[in-house]
Amino acid sequence: MTIDISALPIEAKMTAILFTMFAILVGMHSLQTPIEALKNNTTKLPLLLPDPKKEPSKYCYEVFAWQYTIVWIGIFGFIVVSQAYEYLTAWGYIGVCGGLALPLMLQPFLYPLASAPVVKNKIIINPDIRRPFYKRYSTKATIYLMTYAFIGNYWYTHYFYSVLKAEYTMPSHRLNDVPIGMFLATHFYFCTYHVCVSNGILRHVDKSYQKGWMKTMLFWFTILSLSYFTAFMETLTISSFPYYRFENRIMAYTWGSAFYGIYFIVSFPGFYYFDSHIDDSKQKDRPVTLVDTLTTACGHGMMILILLDFVRLYLGIPLVIGGVAFAKTG
Repeated sequence: MTIDISALPIEAKMTAILFTMFAILVGMHSLQTPIEALKNNTTKLPLLLPDPKKEPSKYCYEVFAWQYTIVWIGIFGFIVVSQAYEYLTAWGYIGVCGGLALPLMLQPFLYPLASAPVVKNKIIINPDIRRPFYKRYSTKATIYLMTYAFIGNYWYTHYFYSVLKAEYTMPSHRLNDVPIGMFLATHFYFCTYHVCVSNGILRHVDKSYQKGWMKTMLFWFTILSLSYFTAFMETLTISSFPYYRFENRIMAYTWGSAFYGIYFIVSFPGFYYFDSHIDDSKQKDRPVTLVDTLTTACGHGMMILILLDFVRLYLGIPLVIGGVAFAKTG
């Protein structure tokens, strides 16, 4: 007897997909040989912050990102649950999304300390406060994510319009037929996805197990699973927002999550390894510059664009980009 998965309700389909990924991950983790770093993970979660002694710049920035994640999720969640968005105008969306994005965008300039966490009764001081603005890790991380968010909205959104028949229907000022508020909202979403969640999970795998082909397989399967899960959870959590619609929401949950997950297959490992020697001596001869940061983000963006287009070509769906420079809708 065989089960026709296509006939299952969407709840059963997604439960089966996510449970299967989780079961495989648990099995792959059980086959690994732990090293000392795993014993130091006192959170009991598959998340690992940077070593505060070896990577204080990343440590302080990730702590700040986690702290701010609680703030923006709380505010954004209240707006969605209370349906306060019904009172927002085109400028209102820009104001809300821009207001939530600004603390992250301005942090490298106005608050380079980011955070001063206490670890084992010792305050960790962020080396960024002693660096020029253009050499700070937080500056480069912010530029990377801002560039990536811009590319994603400006180009990738049209693949969702064409392939998944998605549309934004709220009042909005638009750039290339994409609400400008979404360019801004993507920044704080991507900051949480990359700085907090992805970095922590990939670091747990990278630093907790001995090297070998099994660890390499686990690392990349973690990227694939996390990419799909992140895409699905975003789609699910904004499903109650009526002004972002899909022609077929079931397809958006299943295949759309895989399509959106293509973004993160490239950016999660790319951002994890980005500027990895900021706090050690290996970078003295060739530090990562702002130009390096911009070209890295653009390079990752082009890789994602090509992958998205390969999928579109395989499906035989034409890409239609009908936007103008600036427009107002709603």
